[in-house]
Amino acid sequence: MVVIWGIFIFYMIANLAIGFYSRSKISNSTDYLLAGRRIGLVMTAGTLAATEIGGGSTVGVAAKAYGSWGLSAGWYVTAAGLGIILVSFIAPKLRRAMATTMPEIIGRRFGVSSYVITSLLSLLANIALAGVQITASATIISVLTGLSQNVGILISGIILVLYTTVGGMWSVTLTDIIHFLVLIIGFALAVPFAIHSAGGWTYVVSQLPPEQLGFTKVGWKTIVGLVVMYFMTFSTGQEAVQRYYAAKDEKTAVWGSVLCGGLMALYSFVPAILGLVALAVYPQINPNDAIATVSINLTPALIAGLVMAAVISATLSAGSGDLLGAATVFTKDIWQRYIHKNMTDGEIVKFSKSTVFIFGIIAIGISLYSKQIIPMLVFAFTMRSTGPFAAFVFGLNWRGATPYAGIFSIIFGTIAGLYWQYINEPYGIMAIILGSLVSCVTFIIVVAIEKLLHHEPAPPAL
Repeated sequence: MVVIWGIFIFYMIANLAIGFYSRSKISNSTDYLLAGRRIGLVMTAGTLAATEIGGGSTVGVAAKAYGSWGLSAGWYVTAAGLGIILVSFIAPKLRRAMATTMPEIIGRRFGVSSYVITSLLSLLANIALAGVQITASATIISVLTGLSQNVGILISGIILVLYTTVGGMWSVTLTDIIHFLVLIIGFALAVPFAIHSAGGWTYVVSQLPPEQLGFTKVGWKTIVGLVVMYFMTFSTGQEAVQRYYAAKDEKTAVWGSVLCGGLMALYSFVPAILGLVALAVYPQINPNDAIATVSINLTPALIAGLVMAAVISATLSAGSGDLLGAATVFTKDIWQRYIHKNMTDGEIVKFSKSTVFIFGIIAIGISLYSKQIIPMLVFAFTMRSTGPFAAFVFGLNWRGATPYAGIFSIIFGTIAGLYWQYINEPYGIMAIILGSLVSCVTFIIVVAIEKLLHHEPAPPAL
């Protein structure tokens, strides 16, 4: 346990150190929010992967494998990889837009009302997502230390808030690369050790219900739905598109996205296997504790320490991206746009840091209240993506898009998605899918009506 503690503490200190080091690379607001728009291919792929492989893709997948999804829980991450590869098709236009936030692009095309609503949805969703990552980090700290989950939430939340506040996007990008390497190495080493200590794969299989090993137990409808969900949420999520804006050019944005998707697909079933090992050996534990329990009890101390650091890597990377995304949206799309229009560059940096800190405190509060991982992730994805999806994608690619189509699709898509989730997604149709379909249909209908009524031509596509 001393070795595990040593690795864990060293890793936390290293994250804080990188945050303080990154201050030296910040000379203006573009450096703080977008790393100067000069991150290369490997860093783009690494920061995208580290941002999107968070608590849901580690602790959450293992918990789902331990529970009702079995081995097929790995599709949760495979679908994310496929989704982000699909985003590569619009990545050039994202980078070419020279924007800072996703709502900014919608505002350029569809006007103030669409801009404000999208900004608020994005802001609230990103804060909620940061809370999810803090919860996932806390499960590891709780099992590792024996402290209560609430104390674990406070520890992980404070570390996340400090290094994100101090270093901004440079801090996030640099730590993301380290996080992703630790994640891949830690999990790759843990699987064979865990299986061997459990008595071998044959023993593990013998202790499991046969259906838990079904590769597609979760069902193709859910798998396809996850791919579509991830394409929608990655193409409209501030923490993701902010990475495309930060890429040094359009080619880097495209191939960084493709490389990220491939890396995620390679990793995808690893946490699911660890979840199955946990179910075979420890059938009475909390599903969220599956990875931590297996690592501490079934792998050597050095490997266990790496796995603990790996999970914290994933959750901190995702959480920092979410916090910085929320702060960027609030600073650029709300405060500077409507309240303090004449902010200097230095004021933008200072205000952004203050906002990261405040939103971090709110995210800690959400984590203390909710303590959920995948359900909260899906809720946040639904809130930020169902309405704005049609306006964002059509706004980038369709000259015939109109301001009224934008605002009505955002409103009706958001209401439909949230209501569908509230009534527990009837017929197995995911809320984000239903809401986005409503958004797209509304957009097309409104454009058609406006053409019939001979409204003025729409502004040019971005």
